[in-house]
Amino acid sequence: MLPALALVGLVVFTPAVRAAETAPDTVTVHVVAHGWHSGLVIPAAVIDADAWPARRAFPDADYFEVGWGDRAFYQASDPGLWLGLRALLWPSPGVLHIVALRGAPAQHVAGAPIATLEISREGARRLVAAISASHERDAQGQPIAFGPSLYGQGRFYASVERFHLFATCNVWVARRLRDAGVAVRPALAITTGMLFAQLAQGAQHRSVPWAPGPHPLQAPRPTDSQPSATPN
Repeated sequence: MLPALALVGLVVFTPAVRAAETAPDTVTVHVVAHGWHSGLVIPAAVIDADAWPARRAFPDADYFEVGWGDRAFYQASDPGLWLGLRALLWPSPGVLHIVALRGAPAQHVAGAPIATLEISREGARRLVAAISASHERDAQGQPIAFGPSLYGQGRFYASVERFHLFATCNVWVARRLRDAGVAVRPALAITTGMLFAQLAQGAQHRSVPWAPGPHPLQAPRPTDSQPSATPN
């Protein structure tokens, strides 16, 4: 079902203004496409040290890439058809995937579609707070951490939100963008293509066609000494 929907209007954007021309009262965030999955790239400078456990664990990061998905499927080395169907058809626990990035985001997502958006500082505060609230906590009030991220430096963290066909990773990204003040409709962002099509309609960006495919950082799950990669 999702591959069929994903053919709807997937585009890639380039910034309408250069970074040096960005107004001081705005924050630049990015939406990046990883095949059928999308994630948010947020400057570390707008995230308080105690807002997320990843912010404390990786204090030298310049940006954080945040994804979300089904807890079992996203972390599985070989999820298979059953886990995929279960994730779509039955509401199931979610998981946050947070990766610490050093340097410009573009160097980490070379070749991947990326949308660059300017949001207000108040919108950035709401975005960071919404992601913080998504973290599930244990009986002592501490965030629940799982294994390392699929690539780079980062981790999985339990989320209180639940995944299903109408609450996909792309819907989750759209909800967070709406928290930040971006005019998107999460219910119409089930796939990456549907999300990016909405962003194209509301932004002054140059757009070019793009065909769905794996993110360049994705690869079969390696040994325990290396980062892993599996789409959610």
